[in-house]
Amino acid sequence: MTTKLSFDGDWRATVTDDPLHLIPRFAGDSVRVMHYADVMERERFVADTFGSEHWLWDTPDVFRFDPDSRKLVGAELQMPYLSAYAETSIRVPVMPAVRQGGLRADEVREFRHEMCTVLCRAPGDAMLACLRDLDVLDEPLDARIGIAPDVALLVQHGAVVGWSLTDPVRYLTTAYADPDPDPPSSATRRLLTECLDLVTEPVVDDVVDGEPAALARLRAADETLRAQREDRHRAYALLELIATYVKDYGNW
Repeated sequence: MTTKLSFDGDWRATVTDDPLHLIPRFAGDSVRVMHYADVMERERFVADTFGSEHWLWDTPDVFRFDPDSRKLVGAELQMPYLSAYAETSIRVPVMPAVRQGGLRADEVREFRHEMCTVLCRAPGDAMLACLRDLDVLDEPLDARIGIAPDVALLVQHGAVVGWSLTDPVRYLTTAYADPDPDPPSSATRRLLTECLDLVTEPVVDDVVDGEPAALARLRAADETLRAQREDRHRAYALLELIATYVKDYGNW
């Protein structure tokens, strides 16, 4: 059983029996397991904790720990398609059963944990698995540590090599809002898949190249989301996900 995890920079933490009970927020560009209401609250949270953090234009994965107990108190995991080197894979690693657990830092010091570069999408986007690189797919995963509801760290040879989010559509929201507690509509589930198609390879390459069929899909998704009357909170989150592409390419 995996009890000790290594992160980038030879930073280590021990798996505990105390997962976070915070509901994740999937804002399209990241998954946040931190509940702050605005930028000022976020700044105070970061100032009162230690671990990995963003610096200027550098956006690694974020893990924040309480300095007294050294326990994990929040995480922010970046979606790979924001990276210029991101890849999309139809292969999804075989997932071990989730072991619910928190983390306790071995020492109080800052570290940096590189964001993932590979996005793996299960059928219907029932799960998103984000991996350090494609080499992770060559060997089995050792463990999946559920640090929060439906959010798990993926472990291989004792190292954290990625993370997964189960039923991502349920947690769709904007940056500082909690997800809608009502179940997502079937229309929103379909539109999540369409929007993820539009921002990942190969469709996003066609959008950028101005391919008429891809641009028609982009405009149709934007129009459908704006007209959708049910599940408005999640629809708005999806509009934000494709907003840059609509602005830059939607009028071609």
